[in-house]
Amino acid sequence: MVSFECDYIAGAHPEILRKLTETNMESLPGYGMDHYTESAKEKIKAACGMPDAEVEFLVGGTQTNSVVISTMLRDWEGVIAADSGHVSVHESGAVEYTGHKVLQLPGKDGKLEASAVRAFLENFNNDVTHDHMVFPGMVYISYPTEPGTLYSKAELEALSEVCREYGLPLYLDGARLGYGLMSDACDLTLKDIARLTDVFYIGGTKVGALCGEAVVFTKGNRPAHFMTSVKKRGALLAKGRLLGIQFDTLFTDDLYFKISRHAIEMAGRVKEIIREKGWQVYMDSPTNQQLILMTEDEMAELGKSIIFDRWGVYDETRTIVRIATSWSTTEEDIEALSKA
Repeated sequence: MVSFECDYIAGAHPEILRKLTETNMESLPGYGMDHYTESAKEKIKAACGMPDAEVEFLVGGTQTNSVVISTMLRDWEGVIAADSGHVSVHESGAVEYTGHKVLQLPGKDGKLEASAVRAFLENFNNDVTHDHMVFPGMVYISYPTEPGTLYSKAELEALSEVCREYGLPLYLDGARLGYGLMSDACDLTLKDIARLTDVFYIGGTKVGALCGEAVVFTKGNRPAHFMTSVKKRGALLAKGRLLGIQFDTLFTDDLYFKISRHAIEMAGRVKEIIREKGWQVYMDSPTNQQLILMTEDEMAELGKSIIFDRWGVYDETRTIVRIATSWSTTEEDIEALSKA
C-alpha cells in the first residue's frame, strides 16, 4: 500500500535525523535554553527579515493555536475564523476549551474576506446589546487554508488593514506554510507574512520535522510570561533541544523551502493524473493537498493499493477525497497512484 493520506505519514527528513543522532549525547539545558534553539531562532528571524521578532517553539499545531489564541485574548474575547478554518472544525474544540469562542464567518474557497470581517466588526460595534456578547479580539487565518487554497498578497494586505483599523491582532496558522510559500500560485514571501501579521507560526510537523512549530511574534507583542503559560497549558517540551535542533536544521541552507518545493512538484504530478483520469475536483488547490469527488465504488477500487483521506461528505453519492503529497513523496509513489 502507498499512502497519500496526509503530509505527516513519514517520520522526519533524514538530515534532521542525522543531526539529532549526531547531537544525541550532548548535555544540554532543558526547555529550549540550549544553543541549538537559540541558533534556530536567529535563523528564523533572519529569514523573516525581522531581527527583533520573538520566536518560541511549541510541540504541535493544535497546542500552538490553543496557546497563542488563549494567551493573546482577554477573558471576554473570541477569535474570528472562517467556518472551514482549522480551529473551527478540526481541533476538537481546543480553543473553546480555554474559554474563548470561535466566531465563525462564511469563507470563500476556505478564505476569510476582508469585507466580511469589516461588516462583522461594524455590526458588532453598532449593536447596542454587544456588552452581552463575545467581543471579537483576534482574526485567525491559515496559509494554506484548510482546503489548500492561498491568500493573495492583496487579500492578506486587505485583511491586515482591517485588523489594524479595529486594533485586532492578525494570527496566521502556518501548519503547511512551506507548501504555501513554494506554490507557483504564491505571490507572498515569508517577509511579507511577517510584515502583514501580528503573530504566525512556521509548521514543522507537516514539513519535515518529527514534531514542533515555530511561533513568531512580529510586533513586540509576545504575551508576558509566555513560557509559563505554555507550560500551564501542557505544551512545553522539557527536552526543548528536540525542537531547536530540528528547526536549526530546517533553516540551514534553505532545507525547509527545498523540501516544501519538492512536495509542490509532486502535487503537480498528482494534478496531471487527476486530469488524465477525468476525476472531478472539489476545489482547485495550488498546494500539496488535492481534493477530488469519488463514489463508494471508486474509493473501494482506489483503496486496494492507495491509502487516502476521506475529507468530507459532498452529496448523497460522492465523498470528498484528499490526496496529499509531502516532503517524503517519491516518484514511485506517484507511479503507484497513476496505475491505481
